[in-house]
Amino acid sequence: MTDGQTLPVALDAMGGDRAPAAIVAGARDAVDEYGIQVVLVGPPELVGDTMGLELVACTEVIEMDDDPAQSVRRKKDSSLVRCAELVRDHKACAAVSAGNTGAAMAAALLRMGRLKGVSRPCIATPLPRPGATPVLLCDAGANAECTADMLVQFAQMASAHATSRFGVERPLVGLLSIGEEKSKGTPLVKETHERLNDASSGVAFFGNVEGRDLIGAPVDVVVTDGFTGNVALKTLEGALKFMFSTITSVIGTNDETRAAGDVLLAHLAPIAAELDPDSHGGAILLGVDGVCVISHGSSSQRAIKNAVHVAHDLAASGTVAALQAAISAS
Repeated sequence: MTDGQTLPVALDAMGGDRAPAAIVAGARDAVDEYGIQVVLVGPPELVGDTMGLELVACTEVIEMDDDPAQSVRRKKDSSLVRCAELVRDHKACAAVSAGNTGAAMAAALLRMGRLKGVSRPCIATPLPRPGATPVLLCDAGANAECTADMLVQFAQMASAHATSRFGVERPLVGLLSIGEEKSKGTPLVKETHERLNDASSGVAFFGNVEGRDLIGAPVDVVVTDGFTGNVALKTLEGALKFMFSTITSVIGTNDETRAAGDVLLAHLAPIAAELDPDSHGGAILLGVDGVCVISHGSSSQRAIKNAVHVAHDLAASGTVAALQAAISAS
């Protein structure tokens, strides 16, 4: 979208476990720190204090446990649907929500429409890779059941996004499996391996990667179905949270650990910040005709601020046009 510099980001004020307080506060931070225009969307009586930000009023909210497709069709005046419509009508450069992931995808798909040639949109989540550009995990939860054709297209879109967003000239693509050998995995994985390994796929295929490779991966894109991708993502988040909570609980238990903490914390803090999901803000929905950023349901004020920043940058950099060009060329 060419007017990403001037149009506001539409933010679902009612999306997420901490809505609306953390959502509104995060939006205010994005305005104050980055100078980004933000318009909140939600029922005025539920949103409450907008902290001086514009509010587009609606009358309904899609809850986290609502059926995605049915709720988008039934609750046409919901904050999620209205956010997508603002992008469709060129009144916003991007939509951001920490609410129901399936509903966010459905709203974007039904209101913004899909890019020409795209079979199914997918979620590309950036995974931290200390000292290098993030690894894109795709699909991270949009499509529980996939075909080999879909996975190949996910690889093509994620590769284009890695180039457009992170400047990776020739992104390496890995296929998530239970072993590096091409003979490992489900029939879907084996078929996808064969398809990606063919030059006609248009991607630089590395081969299979395993779950242990997700942090510090030797590739720029990891492709899998949405069910496996979401399980892998949540497992990774839980493992990192446990690791850092364990370290902090040990430091300070006695004089020796306090002394060690005084030395180590200064070195661990930057790593922890880089691995913190809140620092990345959210994931992009690839394949729809507009920018849609989906944040974690438990997104904090900081995560929302960063999600708004990411959404604005994606709109301003012409991400959707780059994706369309990649799909048209495949």
